[in-house]
Amino acid sequence: MLRSTVLPLVDEGALGFRGEDQQPMDDLSELSRDLIAVRDSRDRAAFGRLFDHFAPRLKAMMLRGGLRDGTAEDVVQDVMLAVWHKAGQFDPHRADAAGWIYGIARNRRIDMARRRPLAQPDEMPEIESLEPDAAQIIALQQEARHLADALARLAPEQAEALRAAYFDDIPHSRISEMTGLPLGTIKSRIRLGLERLRHELRTIAP
Repeated sequence: MLRSTVLPLVDEGALGFRGEDQQPMDDLSELSRDLIAVRDSRDRAAFGRLFDHFAPRLKAMMLRGGLRDGTAEDVVQDVMLAVWHKAGQFDPHRADAAGWIYGIARNRRIDMARRRPLAQPDEMPEIESLEPDAAQIIALQQEARHLADALARLAPEQAEALRAAYFDDIPHSRISEMTGLPLGTIKSRIRLGLERLRHELRTIAP
């Protein structure tokens, strides 16, 4: 079972406050604010929230990648330990918490695949490629362009609500607090935005 006891005993002042890259906290997702709390003040409660959020998602990611249950849990523990130790490198101007942590997980999985000993010829499994080929890269770039074009066609308030909810992973209630709008209005904008986005994607996609 995954446990947040991955947290080591460290000097509470090991990492200092990095004021030079601060930005308004209201502009950040809750996950990014928790990661900044770990980065700047070694906040164990914030780390616990990050662990509870990401551990099951990272395990599912590893299982989809072909790892066995026990191995997947070991990798997740290793990733979250790296999050604690490397939190000082987190820069919210360059990536949000989810993108930064998933990047660590992807690198761990690649390292693990490279260290895996070769099997005997008669039992060598077919190893899944970890790097996208040219066709996959082009397809991803096209999908990203289609999504950007579709978002640009939405009403600004709908596009803003969708970005906050799905790109920044901000709960609906938090969006309501940040904007000062009723929760029902936020949910309505997200629902209408999704409906419109689906329509626009069908129009744009070949």
